Amino acid sequence: MSPLVGRLLLLVCLALPLYGVEKVRSRGYRKDPDADKFGSCIQGPAGTTGRDGNPGANGIPGTPGIPGRDGLKGEKGECISEVFEEPWRPNYKQCAWNSLNYGIDLGKVADCTFTKLRSDSALRVLFSGSLRLKCKNACCQRWYFTFNGAECTGPLPIESIIYLDQGSPELNSTINIHRTSSVEGLCEGVKAGLVDVAVWVGTCADYPRGDASTGWNSVSRIIIEELPK
Repeated sequence: MSPLVGRLLLLVCLALPLYGVEKVRSRGYRKDPDADKFGSCIQGPAGTTGRDGNPGANGIPGTPGIPGRDGLKGEKGECISEVFEEPWRPNYKQCAWNSLNYGIDLGKVADCTFTKLRSDSALRVLFSGSLRLKCKNACCQRWYFTFNGAECTGPLPIESIIYLDQGSPELNSTINIHRTSSVEGLCEGVKAGLVDVAVWVGTCADYPRGDASTGWNSVSRIIIEELPK
C-alpha cells in the first residue's frame, strides 16, 4: 500500500466516530457511553420478559432447634378404679308341697330358704296354691311374704287379700270355695346371704278375720329368683 492511500484510510476512520455522535444528537437518542470507544452503537428497546425459571432443589435441612422449656404443672387427676364384675348367672329355687291343707287363720303357712348372691339385686317371689275364706259376717284375710321375718320395704309389701261381704241368710253363710290363687312381687334391698322367704296369713286392717284355708287338696309352691337391678 502506498503512503497516500494509508493516510486517506486514517482520515476516514477518524471521521466516522464524529459523524455517529452527530447523528445520535440530531435524532435525540441517548448517547451510549461506550460510543466514543467502540463507535456508533445505539441501545435498542428492552426485550420481552423471560419466563420464570424452574423451582430450585430443596435446601439442606437445618440443625435441630434448642429444646423448649418445661410446661406448667397440671392439676391433680382423679383415680378411677375399674371394677370387673362377673357375668350374671341365673339363681333361682323352688319349694313345693303336695296338699298342705293348712287351716290356720294367723301365722306362717310355708317357708323356703334361699342363698342370695348379691346385695344390689332384687328378689322375685311367687306363691301359687289354693286359698279359701268363709265367714258368717263380713271378713278379710291377707296372705303375704316375709324376708328373714320382715315384710318387704323395697318398695312395698308383697301381698294378696280375700274379702267376703255378709253372707246370704238363705245359704246360712256357708259358702266354701277353694280357688287357686297367687301372691307375687319383687323385693329390693335384701342383703346377700341366706334368706328365709316365708308366706304368712293374717288379717286385713279394720276388718275381722274369717275361717282361712291354704293349699287344700292341691300342690302349693314358692318360687324365688334373684334378678339384676
